[in-house]
Amino acid sequence: MKRYRVLIADDHSMVIDGLRSLLEPEFEVVGAVTDGRAVLPEALRLTPEVLVMDISMPLLNGLDCTRQLREAGVTAKILILTMHPDATLAREALSLGASGYILKSSPGAELKSALREVLQGRTYLSPEVAPDPSEVAGRMDSIDEDARAHLTARQREVLQLLAEGKSHKEVAHILNISVKTAEYHKYAILDKLGLKSNAELVQYAIRHGIIAV
Repeated sequence: MKRYRVLIADDHSMVIDGLRSLLEPEFEVVGAVTDGRAVLPEALRLTPEVLVMDISMPLLNGLDCTRQLREAGVTAKILILTMHPDATLAREALSLGASGYILKSSPGAELKSALREVLQGRTYLSPEVAPDPSEVAGRMDSIDEDARAHLTARQREVLQLLAEGKSHKEVAHILNISVKTAEYHKYAILDKLGLKSNAELVQYAIRHGIIAV
């Protein structure tokens, strides 16, 4: 039987070790990364057939990472593994190109079943998120009325880095932009989201699963 190639993306080493032990009897775990910005280069280098990826990762969250992977032409299936039982996040993940959304509280057998489903071209959602996957997948046209949908891809990156406590200088270095540009993006983000302070920005990021508490 073919052993499909899996890349794991999660910022907790213990989670990675647990996933590797669980999956390796059936799948080939070709690599693991602990921050979102490392996912795309590793996916291009290792060419996995499926990615198991958390949403709340440092430097780049799993949703924006999914967007980057699809924009770069990566065709691997993406299974989001998260603690957030949120149908809105699930809809956004699917709309960006993920094939499945499963909770970290799910049994190991369910994770392996979910991987088999997405590798066969089907959609998988944890029952706690939506008992019927078509209930979520069928409402893509109504997704994301939140103001974050109107942020540019770059502004979404800046939003996360600022919410993680990075300075304008650190944001500029990570994204290879000028400090002035980083500052411009910050004020544009605050304006679009109707926020007034860094504290409100952080709370917004936590509420929307962009960063973990």
